[in-house]
Parts: sequence; structure tokens; C-alpha cells
Amino acid sequence: MNLKDNTYIVTGGSSGLGKAMAVSLKNEGAKVVITGRDQSKLDTVASEIGVQGFHADVNNDADIEALYGWVKDNFGKLDGLINNAGIGDWAELDQMSREKMKNVFETNVFGATMMASHAARIFKDQKYGDIVNIASTASLKGYKMGSIYAASKFALRGLSQCWQAELRPYNVRVIQINPSEVPTAFAKVDRVEKPLEDNKLTPKEIADTMVAALKMDRRGFIPEVSVFATNPF
Repeated sequence: MNLKDNTYIVTGGSSGLGKAMAVSLKNEGAKVVITGRDQSKLDTVASEIGVQGFHADVNNDADIEALYGWVKDNFGKLDGLINNAGIGDWAELDQMSREKMKNVFETNVFGATMMASHAARIFKDQKYGDIVNIASTASLKGYKMGSIYAASKFALRGLSQCWQAELRPYNVRVIQINPSEVPTAFAKVDRVEKPLEDNKLTPKEIADTMVAALKMDRRGFIPEVSVFATNPF
């Protein structure tokens, strides 16, 4: 399927995986809107890579409403949502707090759901569309100190499966991508990108996977795909 002139929203698009996916979509000829919470960084990156930026926080329902209204007014349609915005936190069980859990779930689960809910309304009317949930290999298997983050990604995996069952009758594809470790600014307080490592994944591998899944003829879709580094040890 040709992605040229398709319109996509990429949440968390001002760095890391989101930025790489926005670039890849633009290189396919798509029209791309990236979102982010840091207005200055968002504007800089949007200008740098030649896409539209819209200042929005997926935790804020008013921001989400404004984003979708702006996309409708400026593009008249939406072909796909890339649900990429996410945060992480880690703690041993005896050091857990309700606030830590709520903070991560607010973005990774509730924010992703509300973004997808608005997209689904458009896609059901259009009778087509794509939702790509960027989860993690942490959605497949828990690990030490992973209670908060892994639980949020397990939840996103369950949501992906529910949305697939609901939206397939409308020709809407829901695709989950599970990256393994990718050095980015993820979970860094200063939001500075980590240097890439020769034996680890880069954002490009995830962007390539997303584009390949989206370009499949609409008669088929990939429900879930995981991407691991070949030899990260």
C-alpha cells in the first residue's frame, strides 16, 4: 500500500522512536503531525524534519480534542495514529507507591486509549484507518523491578487485542510493535538522547518495522511484531 499523501499523527514525536517514525513516514510521502509536551523542542524538531508539530499532552483531554480538531481542519482526514508517547518508572515491590503506578498508567494506558478512541470515531466513519501501538517486549514477559512499566505495557497489549476485535469489521487495522532495548531519551530526566550502541537496536529498526506493516495491502495486517537486537550481549 502506498503511504503517499496519507495523514498520520505520531505522539511523542519530538525524539527517539517517535522522531524516527515521523521521518520514515515523511520519506514515504505522508503528511505527518507530531505531538509533544515540550513546546520548544517540538517546534525545533518539527522544523528540522519538515513535519507539522502540535503541542499536546496525551494526559490532557482538552489537548487531545484540540489536536483532532486541528487535524480535521487542516487535513480533512486521518489515515493513521502512531501511539508512541510513553514513560517509564521502576521499583522493587516493597518500594512501590500508588502515585508511581498512576503516573505511568496515565500516559502509557489512559493516554493511549483516549488518543485511540478519538481516532476510532474517525476510522469507523471512513471505514478504514490504522492504529499502531508502540509497546515493548516488556509486554511479553515481566522482569525484576518491572512491575510498573511491564504492567502498563501488558495492559496496552490487552487493549490492542480488544481494539483489533472491535475495529476489524470497519477495515481498521490495529498493530502492536514491541521494541526491545533502544538507546533513546526514554526515561531520562534531562531528555537528552543516549548514544547509539553497535550491538543494540536503533530507532530506525522500529521505524522500518512500522512502515513495512503499514505498507501491507489493506486486506491483511500484522497484529503484533517484536523486534530484538541480534546479539546485545
